[in-house]
Amino acid sequence: MFIGGLRALLLQSLHPLAMAAVAAHSGYRGDPWGRLQRTAGFIAVTTFGTTTDAEAAIKRIRAVHDRVSGTSSDGRPYQANDPHLLGWVHVAEVDSFLRCYQRYGAHPLTASERDEYVTDTARIATAIGVIDPPRTEAELADRLPPTGRNCAARRKPGPRPGSC
Repeated sequence: MFIGGLRALLLQSLHPLAMAAVAAHSGYRGDPWGRLQRTAGFIAVTTFGTTTDAEAAIKRIRAVHDRVSGTSSDGRPYQANDPHLLGWVHVAEVDSFLRCYQRYGAHPLTASERDEYVTDTARIATAIGVIDPPRTEAELADRLPPTGRNCAARRKPGPRPGSC
């Protein structure tokens, strides 16, 4: 989960409005590990926790997102509860966790299991405010920037030090 989380944060940072919101509102500079722990806690509760605990975590996150808004350095407004911004964060997380599990997990998932994982995460994304989140691995790939798809298409099976 840790490697997937780091990859997700790096991928999410490619969105300038996501970075503007994080920089202005998250406190990651003063407590980067605390910020990462809070995110990891949310993912753990919504993945492995009870329905009651997951719903409570979603309610807390939505309340936080409702209070986060501002203007980026280039003058564009942002809101953390923007469904499209939430969608980018969701896609970056799901793609990162899935890719890292496939690469480093003890037993890579089958195509069917990967689709099931993406479908399961779509329920959480919808509850957070994402409109029409991906529900299959193919839909997930379609939501990534073309560069990411091209990079993935160049990959070959097996260990690849320094691969994209």
